[in-house]
Amino acid sequence: MLGGFPNVSRTELAGSRSFLAKLRRLPTSAALPQPPAKLRLVADCGAGVGRITTNFLVSVAQHVHVVEPIAKFTGQLKASHGDLFQGDDPVISKVVNVGLDDWTPDPGVKYDVIWNQWCLGYLTDIALTRYLRRLGPCLADGGLIIVKDNVTTQVFGEDIYDEVDSAVTRTDTKFRNIFEAARLKILKTELQRGMAKLRLFPVRMYALQPV
Repeated sequence: MLGGFPNVSRTELAGSRSFLAKLRRLPTSAALPQPPAKLRLVADCGAGVGRITTNFLVSVAQHVHVVEPIAKFTGQLKASHGDLFQGDDPVISKVVNVGLDDWTPDPGVKYDVIWNQWCLGYLTDIALTRYLRRLGPCLADGGLIIVKDNVTTQVFGEDIYDEVDSAVTRTDTKFRNIFEAARLKILKTELQRGMAKLRLFPVRMYALQPV
């Protein structure tokens, strides 16, 4: 997404950096490595070809796990950023080609951040609730689940289903209800700025931790 809008992509990534920086200053994140130290391990879920991993996450984390169901996309990531996979201790230390509804992190693995951006619309409400609920036990102390996605402002407060993409754009209220059902609390939420020129849905970021 945003491959044809490089200026907007930079704005969007800057919004993510700013949001994460604010979160790392919160008392609830005190157990995480504090800047300028890097986070230990993050997951980029629904990573696609790695736009967020390569332009953002590798700059704030020692190691990144990439979760993406389409092997062709992660193949492109490896082909274009092979340096991130090289050495005895590569930055991208794991690639998992599986859908989010089937992904369960390895036992004992603890993530400082699990980043979910523009990928949760392909899950049903029930599947999304189950997925998010599985993530809580996989967080390190002070760890964060980030959801960044389009939200609909439909006048009747309804989700919008795209039959072409087989994806749903949820309302803010729906997201909040799902988070509550997944036993997650919202630490902070912000709207992404600087994307109005695309005339698309608003983009909202949520930072979550287990209740």
